[in-house]
Amino acid sequence: MLTRRTFALAAATGIISGALALRGFAQNSAGSAAGPTVEEVLHDPDQPALGNPEGDLTIVEYFDYQCPFCKRDHPVLMRAVERDGNIRLLMKDWPIFGATSTRAAQLALGGLADGSYARAHAALMATDGRLSDRQVDEALQAAGLTPDALQDGYRSSRNRLDALLIRNARQAAAFGLSGTPAFIIGSVIYPGAMHADDLDRAIREARG
Repeated sequence: MLTRRTFALAAATGIISGALALRGFAQNSAGSAAGPTVEEVLHDPDQPALGNPEGDLTIVEYFDYQCPFCKRDHPVLMRAVERDGNIRLLMKDWPIFGATSTRAAQLALGGLADGSYARAHAALMATDGRLSDRQVDEALQAAGLTPDALQDGYRSSRNRLDALLIRNARQAAAFGLSGTPAFIIGSVIYPGAMHADDLDRAIREARG
């Protein structure tokens, strides 16, 4: 049985053409919904997409490259995305485990400059447990990537990528998330790890 809290996607008052608000814990002092819009969460122009970029269902995961639960269940998520073939996957970096997590996120996003983001992301998600900067570099090198080149890619778009990381953190705070991983599947937020059966059920429910 799926044990998690869920939060429905609700339309804001006076919406125009799909300007919806994801409503969770975040409320302002007047008690009305506060937080990012669906467009901001699901269609951030700086957020890379894995899976099928034109998929009919979007899955968002807020994650950290040092989060053991994120990495343990990542193969399950990727198998589900590949098997389905019509899922757009947004892995939103939320580096909450310190400086090494931030550096790992920066290097992976630096891969956007030369098209190596997906390979860098996969290499870092395949690591075990907590990481040192050296282990981050070794994982990337084992995947045929050069940390210095990834760092250069990050630096070339530093302002834009730092702003993306800030937006991700603000979204997580607005949803009241307490840690990683956390998922949005369709119109529902699922805080915490999701095993294969839970994930498959959430995908079916999102598609009605």
